[in-house]
Amino acid sequence: MASASPTLAVLIDADNAQPAVIEGLLAEVAKYGTATVRRIYGDWTGPQLKGWKEVLLEHAIQPIQQFRYTTGKNATDSALIIDAMDLLYAGRLGGFCIVSSDSDFTRLAARLREAGLVVYGFGEKKTPTAFVSACDRFIFTEILAGRGEDAAAALQPRPAAQLKQDRRLVALLRNAAEAASDEAGWAQLGTLGSTIAKQAPEFDARNYGYRKLSELVAASGLFEIDKRGEGATTTIWLRLRRNRRER
Repeated sequence: MASASPTLAVLIDADNAQPAVIEGLLAEVAKYGTATVRRIYGDWTGPQLKGWKEVLLEHAIQPIQQFRYTTGKNATDSALIIDAMDLLYAGRLGGFCIVSSDSDFTRLAARLREAGLVVYGFGEKKTPTAFVSACDRFIFTEILAGRGEDAAAALQPRPAAQLKQDRRLVALLRNAAEAASDEAGWAQLGTLGSTIAKQAPEFDARNYGYRKLSELVAASGLFEIDKRGEGATTTIWLRLRRNRRER
């Protein structure tokens, strides 16, 4: 019997997220569980959130009003954090999706993980490293927007030569392969991906223009690739090319 899909709370900081990403964002969330709570926080009395107002009803997102009591102070962050803690103590959720590019949510993400819940972060590439690292997984919203220069660039696969020059990418792939490999040096693709995610929550093949990890590793030229099994039971195994391992 298949296990039930984890229940998730999607909490959006309207001041630090763009409405253009909402469809892609909710589709991404659906990969990880069921968004039983959908809330967005901001001061809805002003015109600055007009774009969000137009998509809330369509996607069943509940707006939470938070007045700006003092100039320069972000009351929206506090409201989101308080709600998150209330939801945590209610004990009915399997994880949280925090949508913001604001580092103020770093401690919240860490606290939720300490309680044993999974935390998915969604934000722009400018998001501070501290918040990114505090999440189990972090997805850059540029690859979800479906429009704009960054989104268009993300859909264009980087050539092999460029991938090989990306020292961080090469290090992540090689280190993960070595950590996940068996005695013969082979590692299953899924295990490789899980190992990388533990080292770099923001890692995503789409950041390099590839829709799947299998496509990225093939393009990198770092691995020998072996497909085992047939049909739905096919698994992909990888091994670092010998000439590269022996250097």
